[in-house]
Amino acid sequence: MYVVVAYDIVNNRCRNRLAKRMVYYLHRVQKSVFEGEISTALYDRMINEITDMIDHQQDNIRIYSLCKYCKQQVLIFGTAFTPPGPEDDEVI
Repeated sequence: MYVVVAYDIVNNRCRNRLAKRMVYYLHRVQKSVFEGEISTALYDRMINEITDMIDHQQDNIRIYSLCKYCKQQVLIFGTAFTPPGPEDDEVI
């Protein structure tokens, strides 16, 4: 599945910790936005980690699942990072 995760975290330490963890799952496309292809198992693990890390009274996390058609309709302007697709080779 292809997901977009956006967050607004009040505490700097928690925000930094979450950002470092999100890199494990998705590609960072903006300071507080990650997106990419993820398996169901990793998605479930990511959700559990996010819910354990945040302050549910102050923080805001939004996770959007995009279908194949919706992903193709995304408009990007400026110097945006575009995550590689599953058909693209990634050099690590």
